[in-house]
Amino acid sequence: MSKIRVCVVGAAGRMGRRLVALIMASEDLELSGAIEAPNNPLLGSDAGSVAGAGESGIRISDDLAEALKNSDSVINFSTAGVVEAARMSSAAGCSLVIGTTALPESDRQELAKIAENTPMVFAPNYSVGVNLLFYLSGIASKLLADYDIEIVEMHHNQKKDAPSGTAERLGEVVAAARNWDYNEAVRHGREGVVGARTAGEIGMHALRGGDVVGDHTVIFATGGERVELAHKASSRDNFAKGALRAVRFLKDASAGRIYDMQDVLGLR
Repeated sequence: MSKIRVCVVGAAGRMGRRLVALIMASEDLELSGAIEAPNNPLLGSDAGSVAGAGESGIRISDDLAEALKNSDSVINFSTAGVVEAARMSSAAGCSLVIGTTALPESDRQELAKIAENTPMVFAPNYSVGVNLLFYLSGIASKLLADYDIEIVEMHHNQKKDAPSGTAERLGEVVAAARNWDYNEAVRHGREGVVGARTAGEIGMHALRGGDVVGDHTVIFATGGERVELAHKASSRDNFAKGALRAVRFLKDASAGRIYDMQDVLGLR
């Protein structure tokens, strides 16, 4: 069986390095490209060596078009040029796994158009455990219909966006379960004399510090008891392995819509 040739965009970043290492260690995947921004100081370096996985024979480059010539799938966890990279990948006939968070709505709409002709998974979090948390939070939100909901997330002190894409997705899941509009229900933090908590709101709180990979907790509280669903990540390998699982899923998937990890895991 031929291997799936995978190009990693953002190959020198934290997630990119783990993706490169795990692709090199897999039996059914092959590293076909490692892309970084034109000003990255690691351009020209061997991607495997940068990832601590030994020589790969693939140099980190800023030439996506060239890398796509020998690729079947593209994984993109970078923070810039996501839509343009998606267009190029689609034109080259490559499937797409996108994990970039904090994309504006206009970019999301463009990705939806690209997905009409290109198999694509776009998810805020690729951890299997986190996606189970999404699923369970939706169930709990329905069963605990009169409980207050608060979402707390914590990440390392270098994370640029807040709240995390995962926390936003959790908010969207519990809001949908209660037929609420997420944008109207969510309340980001509280300061000053804000009055009593309303029944129809979702509290959203972002913490930053140290080297925390990612913690997410959904709290359901009522008089006399509290239920908490939590996921704590101690390694980026969980997310990288999920992204590679998405690559394998797309091998036999059809274009037409954006898939997410609920589809990949068969939870939908």
